[in-house]
Amino acid sequence: MYNFYMNHLDHTYSIIESSNIGKSTRIWAFVHILPNAIIGNDCNICEHVYIENNVIIGDRVTIKSGVYIWDGITLEDNVFIGPNVTFTNDKFPRSKKQFNLLNTTVRKGATICANATILPGLNIGEYAMIGAGSVVTKNIPRQELWYGNPAKFVSKICKCGLKINSNNDECCKCKDEIDYSEE
Repeated sequence: MYNFYMNHLDHTYSIIESSNIGKSTRIWAFVHILPNAIIGNDCNICEHVYIENNVIIGDRVTIKSGVYIWDGITLEDNVFIGPNVTFTNDKFPRSKKQFNLLNTTVRKGATICANATILPGLNIGEYAMIGAGSVVTKNIPRQELWYGNPAKFVSKICKCGLKINSNNDECCKCKDEIDYSEE
């Protein structure tokens, strides 16, 4: 049922047209990857995922079932995409017409939880977290938790994913502090 090909593992029932797939990446059943997609090392691409041509996926990325990664989307290293997350890449979609497709970047370490919708042309910051079912309509700064429809700021979060103690900008578990220098 599984093929070990070019240093990655793919299921017999997947369609892999790209030769740009990193070592130790696992591709499960009913995945379709178009020829120009670039996928890094040690990724986990779960069942029923579609990846278009103009897509870059970094190392150690997890994409859960039911996700479509359209042209213009970049997922940096260590990103988690939950089940049925919806990405869009066109603000004015019409049948048989393509306008200016917009690029979306999900920065390293970010998490987008199940059933969230990401509108086109956005930047999701490093280690940011988007709550389940949220509709993201604007850029999300690094290390922030946002959720709702439309998604709104909830709190700063640590790289470990926990909320930051608002009294001292320090994680209550791992004692890591928020670095505001790169915002």
